[in-house]
Amino acid sequence: MMKNIKIGVLLLFSFLFLSSSAIAGASSVGDIETFNIESSFDTLSRNEVPAILHRVTNKLYYYIEESWWNELSDEERMTLDQRMYNASVEFERNIFPQMTSLFGSIPDHPVDKSDRITVLFHRMPLTVGGYFNTGDQFTVFQNHRSNERNMIYINALKIEGEVLESFLAHELMHLITFNEKDKTHRVSEEIWLNEARAEYVSTIFGHDGGDRGNIARRISTFLRHPETSLTQWDNLSRDYGVVNLFIHYLVDHYGIEILVDSLKSDKVGIESIDEALEKNGHTERFADIFTDWTIAVLINDCDLGERYCFLNPEFSDLRITPSTKFLPTSYGSSFSVKRSIDEWSAFWQRVVGGKGIITLEFEGDSDLNFRVPYILCGTQDSCEVGFMNLNDDNKGTLSMDDMFSITFIPSLQTSDLNQRAMFSWKITTREENQVNEDKLISTLLAQIEELKKEIARLEALIAESAKTPRVLINRNLSFGSRGPDVSLLQEFLKSKGPEIYPEGLVTGNFFSLTRNAVIRFQERYADEILAPLGLKRGTGFVGEMTIRKINEMLSY
Repeated sequence: MMKNIKIGVLLLFSFLFLSSSAIAGASSVGDIETFNIESSFDTLSRNEVPAILHRVTNKLYYYIEESWWNELSDEERMTLDQRMYNASVEFERNIFPQMTSLFGSIPDHPVDKSDRITVLFHRMPLTVGGYFNTGDQFTVFQNHRSNERNMIYINALKIEGEVLESFLAHELMHLITFNEKDKTHRVSEEIWLNEARAEYVSTIFGHDGGDRGNIARRISTFLRHPETSLTQWDNLSRDYGVVNLFIHYLVDHYGIEILVDSLKSDKVGIESIDEALEKNGHTERFADIFTDWTIAVLINDCDLGERYCFLNPEFSDLRITPSTKFLPTSYGSSFSVKRSIDEWSAFWQRVVGGKGIITLEFEGDSDLNFRVPYILCGTQDSCEVGFMNLNDDNKGTLSMDDMFSITFIPSLQTSDLNQRAMFSWKITTREENQVNEDKLISTLLAQIEELKKEIARLEALIAESAKTPRVLINRNLSFGSRGPDVSLLQEFLKSKGPEIYPEGLVTGNFFSLTRNAVIRFQERYADEILAPLGLKRGTGFVGEMTIRKINEMLSY
């Protein structure tokens, strides 16, 4: 896939019979024009294709691959014409006006001033519905293969599909996204979020439902590949499956405003969603929502909490079947697994059975952000949701008895693109007396190790203080600040542990994660920082009182 191409799988447009007269500033209906196309998305690997200008609507030019159209019978052409007409009526009356009102306008093209979108139908593999080539947004002097117009490419073999309107809305979203991000803010949206918005928009118009609708197909794909990363994009059907389910969950619980505001932001990806959540008054951030989503796709049960279910009835039957291990009903059984995981993906593991005290141990690669929620079910078919506490080394232990099953869901949550990490888990069963003895030994050994670490830390501090003066913060810091003093602030917050700064990122850029950590720090030392200012909640602004407390602790 070329970098300037953004794919919209299974995205089709339709025909509206409005005019067969000549087009102002363009060829007449029935004329043939040759277009540049992408050979990797053409069934015959062509670089260009002659196409007939078939119809013109108020908003669209329709071009059809000449050789393919000429091969059709009159009956086939009439059937396709009717299907495209019906979808075009919906596009003209509802889809285009509502989407442009909600999300923004299509690009003002530097060459094409017609205010219409050119749709080219040519034959593509059945796994592809269409694509959007950003190169068409430039002149031929900037990109010699540009078709110099607002244009999309649609698989001619998909015209007769049953969800044509949803495909139409999807591709229009890509045009709007290019205008809002690339042209307005000079940034390129991350592909996963670009496709996620496009996946959702047809739901606004009620075109995605039913047994053969887009949602049903995406659910089926996701259930076959649930461990697909949300943010890593390989342009496979599994990528569309996971972004479709996540974006529906996000909008279900937090509203369409999150998609709109994140689109209009000069930020991209996760950072734009966090900004939109904050703007709309939500305390949750992307990581919290992703964790809740990993639980919802497993249990989908509002009785355990509204955030653990989908609200759209099209998803009412959605439930992942986790990988399952059965423990023997005898003491001393054990099972362990080590495996890899991609960023912003999850792994669902269920363990059933066992006897006595059952212990689950988890360990992930250090210096990364893992979250491990779990669903513990007793013998009376009662379940509860919990979250494993992980230490700074990403290790955690959970002990239970009288368990029927436990399903735990490790996920890797990191902002590093294409990150992959390892984690392992082990589950054992033991008698209670043995557990108590082992617990005492383990506690004593852990205390010894902590004492050793503390002694080493103090010795290092003493040695460092003796040879290097402390660097202190000497200016106010707030959202958007940059520089070495921001890095110093982040190092300080990181040193206060995961309760203050769970992400632990040291970037020199003061954004949402840093501000949230400052708020936690201010509220921990509220008596010294907030109370003198008459405040009860942290602000995230590093001013006089916050600087005084931080410098005091840095100088210690």
